[in-house]
Amino acid sequence: MALNDVALCSRALIRLGAAPITSFSDGTAESEIAGALFGPTRDALLSAYTWSFASGQVSLTALEDSPIADYQNAFALPNDFLRAISAGQGGRGRGLNYRIARGALHTDAEEVVLSYIFRPEEEEFPPYFDMVVIARLAAEFCIPVTENTSRADALFRLADIEFARARQIDAQQDSPGKIENFSLIDVRG
Repeated sequence: MALNDVALCSRALIRLGAAPITSFSDGTAESEIAGALFGPTRDALLSAYTWSFASGQVSLTALEDSPIADYQNAFALPNDFLRAISAGQGGRGRGLNYRIARGALHTDAEEVVLSYIFRPEEEEFPPYFDMVVIARLAAEFCIPVTENTSRADALFRLADIEFARARQIDAQQDSPGKIENFSLIDVRG
């Protein structure tokens, strides 16, 4: 069952023993806390690892203004951009020297294919990531809702365990990486 943002927050509140919410504008303290903390917490969790369900590639559009120094070209980042993984050109998603600065990608290349982490809709989260979000939200909500710091510490530890478990599951969604262009292997011929 796909969960939306309010359902994820409600499950986190239930873990704390608080009443679930029906929207971020319920007018309750819980809905205000959930509304304020959900977006930043979701984005931080998505940015913290190269999740397979939140990874994508896109050809970037060049900007008219060039960078002042170091690189020749600037490219606009996608609207759903959270974090760069790599950049490439000519049908490859890696291999370019680049820098992200002031909301643009700077490089010397004329064209760029960006591999990046994007913000998917909450309903697209796999179940293992739903559990990470719920666990982390419960930890984030704990002090504002219950004012119990020792309970919050325990919930943050549980959220870290859930995050590690989800990373293991997600890592199995891809072929293992191989070592490329390693001088010790090249010498052996």
